[in-house]
Amino acid sequence: MLLLKKILYSILVTLGVVTLVFGLFNLIPGDPARMMMGQRSDSASLAAVRRDLGLDRSLAAQYAKYINDLSPISIHNPNNPKSYIYLDSSSYTPYTKLIKLSNSRAIILKFPYLRRSYQSKQTVAHIVKQTLPNTFILAFTAMGFATIVGIALGIFSAIKKDTLADRVIIFLSAIGMSLPSFFAAILFAWLFAYVLGGITGLNLTGNLWVVDDFGEGVHLHLKNLILPAITLGIRPLAVIVQLSRSSMLETLSQDFIRTARAKGLSFTKTLWRHALRNSLNPVVTAISGWFASLMAGVIFIEYIFGWKGLGYVMVNALNSFDVPLVIGSVITISIVFVIINLIVDSIYAWLDPRVRM
Repeated sequence: MLLLKKILYSILVTLGVVTLVFGLFNLIPGDPARMMMGQRSDSASLAAVRRDLGLDRSLAAQYAKYINDLSPISIHNPNNPKSYIYLDSSSYTPYTKLIKLSNSRAIILKFPYLRRSYQSKQTVAHIVKQTLPNTFILAFTAMGFATIVGIALGIFSAIKKDTLADRVIIFLSAIGMSLPSFFAAILFAWLFAYVLGGITGLNLTGNLWVVDDFGEGVHLHLKNLILPAITLGIRPLAVIVQLSRSSMLETLSQDFIRTARAKGLSFTKTLWRHALRNSLNPVVTAISGWFASLMAGVIFIEYIFGWKGLGYVMVNALNSFDVPLVIGSVITISIVFVIINLIVDSIYAWLDPRVRM
């Protein structure tokens, strides 16, 4: 029952994001047809493009059609091949007919259609499919770095409470929390890739996979992941350190910890068997919340470090007013965030049985 409620809330949140983003970008002044055809296009060609894109309809009609295209279960005309072009520019995506409503209408099951890019003419789904894995790699690497290092430092700081090491960790985490991602990206890129580039061997910009100078092969460059991942993980790491420390101190002061110690259990065993699991609940919650910030902050990180992910594509799409690509990218990120939240809620319920009640 709890999972079903979460799924329902997630669908409503996604629908709200779609509505908000679609409304905002369609109210911004600009002519997508003229951007596609160029400034010297004649009025007849522009009118044909607007009609083909559905821009000649009212905003409500455009929104209804967009929701219909986006939904996996939608109403389409099976007799019109153009009504089910979804994934690839050179082929039609198969669909499954669920219910026949009439000779010209049927409820079908298909892949969500995110429209086509105004600039590249590729489907948005194809662009997302190419770039989203790079964003995932960067975001999960940053979150993994922040989680592992943050929990370790937080526990160490709690154990060494009121010592010099504890004060240093608290001070550094406070700086990390106040450091914006875009500023940290510029600072780290300048310091470790430009000033100290000869020592660190790190590149100012670069992608995970790099084509060699002769264009004969693609090579894996893990070092290009180091600076973006660390920069993106600085702020969540600082928060996780503070949460891990305060939660561990609170857990260590509980009665069941004192009982375990009174029974002769060593401090190390008490820490690992009893204190650690009970102190992780707020940390898991923070991870889910910070993943949203990572997916938003990754846009600046990718653009500054030249990391060819979804955030990099979004910035270029905003510069060229490529509305379908921007909307599709935002929707994709919001859906990813919703899915991650569902997974984290399940983990949270497993860690704390009281949540399931």
